[in-house]
Amino acid sequence: MMLSYPYVWLTASDKPVLFVKTLYQLYLLAICFLFYAGFWIRGGQTLGMRAWRLKLVAQNGAPIGWAIAVKRFALAWISLLCLGLGFLWILFNQDKLAWHDRWSGTKIILLPKNQ
Repeated sequence: MMLSYPYVWLTASDKPVLFVKTLYQLYLLAICFLFYAGFWIRGGQTLGMRAWRLKLVAQNGAPIGWAIAVKRFALAWISLLCLGLGFLWILFNQDKLAWHDRWSGTKIILLPKNQ
């Protein structure tokens, strides 16, 4: 919410032009990317993934880097834009991989419970 203040401040008096709206949407997309990619790279888990004991790793089990995070984030949009079929593919795939996981070389693993 705080990151939207510059847009609100710049467009408070006038109706924003399409160019400004487009820049704002790209700005919000960049914020989303930095949120997810930052968590994926630092520990392989977002806050929600941590609660569900899930972790994102490369197919070989290694942590991912920025290049893979960019690829996975972009491909996740394709999975979503196909009416979510890329995500639902997990239900039919033997390896339980979504389209964006298969194409980016990543996988989600379930971590053991801490006793």
